[in-house]
Amino acid sequence: MKTKHTFLLLLVCLVFSCNTVNRKKRTRNVTNEHDYGGFFELKENEALQKAKSEYAFWEKKLEKEPSQYPYLAKIAASQSQLFTITGDIKYLKEAESNLAALNEKSHYTNSGSLRSLAHNYISQHRFKEALALLKKAETQGERLKSTQKMLFDVHLELGNTAEAKHYLETIKNLSDFDYLIRLSKWSDHQGNLEAAIKYMEKAQIIAERSKVKSLKEWAYTNIADFYGHHGDIEKSYKHYIRALQLNPNNAYAKKGIAWIVYSHERNPEEALKILNSVSKEHNAPDYLLLKAEIASYMGKNKEKETYLETYVEAVKRPEYGDMYNAYNVLLYTDEFNQAQNAMVYAKKEVANRPTALSYDLLAWANLSEGNKLKALEIAQSHVVGKTFEPTAQYHLAEIFKANGLENEAQKIKTELLESTYELGPLMEQEIKKI
Repeated sequence: MKTKHTFLLLLVCLVFSCNTVNRKKRTRNVTNEHDYGGFFELKENEALQKAKSEYAFWEKKLEKEPSQYPYLAKIAASQSQLFTITGDIKYLKEAESNLAALNEKSHYTNSGSLRSLAHNYISQHRFKEALALLKKAETQGERLKSTQKMLFDVHLELGNTAEAKHYLETIKNLSDFDYLIRLSKWSDHQGNLEAAIKYMEKAQIIAERSKVKSLKEWAYTNIADFYGHHGDIEKSYKHYIRALQLNPNNAYAKKGIAWIVYSHERNPEEALKILNSVSKEHNAPDYLLLKAEIASYMGKNKEKETYLETYVEAVKRPEYGDMYNAYNVLLYTDEFNQAQNAMVYAKKEVANRPTALSYDLLAWANLSEGNKLKALEIAQSHVVGKTFEPTAQYHLAEIFKANGLENEAQKIKTELLESTYELGPLMEQEIKKI
């Protein structure tokens, strides 16, 4: 049993898990090229130029004063920003090198430096290494609340629910932006998407009052995601536009609009046009997977194959480490029919990040390899009741069906048919086959 749904993780799991509630039916277009078209015709990326200038400034300062190793933090911050803007992994790895050097100079006793390196590791999906650094920072005690906030993040990423809850209670402050966004994330993790939206809306109000541009931009894109998961497509779209009004080069917001155009409005040509425009400056490998999915939907199989081949070559770079393991499991099961390769990636993902979603991938790889009983065992032990993410639910339905549990499969199917915006047009076809 093979299906073509490799790219489900692209938008629905970028930041938070995607829990299913009542969905609104696809009824009309919500986007308008007049709203976003101007953001794709910019001649200069101001944020990119600013990050490059800061990078050059602090690098020259360090060259003149090599003993001033705290400058390494400034250089790393600029490199991290360049990674966010361009998607080029080299900047993230260079930032890691500078932050590692900074921590060595301070003998791993500076909490801020430890948190910065931990944040870098989180971006690379090196959560266990990040946790080790944060435990050291916690011992140091400097700006303890900042460390505790990150400890919540990492424990949740590692599936350590009890520890995550402990740190969430420790940092409780309903007037604090950082607490509210984590409470929102926790609510979504628990399957309460409406509560997640409520807390994110409160966080958005705080961000707007702060008048800090980057804070507002972050709030708008994240609440746009939540609105999309909830089926409020128009609200989602408007908040992506608001993010672009603050930063016309926000690649994430443009990708969100491309998904709406593709999945909600079923206009793959326009979606691909948007993504191709983004790729002129931002080239993260997962964008290639989304392009491949859209090309597949359009019946352009040669273009799809080219995108997939380019993706495979891109993630072979050792700098990516385990960042794309989850994508690779789906790629090797659903597109390449190479279940053994998928199993390798799935086992790595479970070892690095033993969450319900990782075990879902392991169960899926086992089903693809023909081990339906093993897949069921893993799913029942580690996935059922522990995640509400639509992709995992689809896998559960297929695993139940393969094991003759038709009633359980059909119950999930009913829920999934109301999540087709999140899963995309190709998956809608697969769900109907359950």
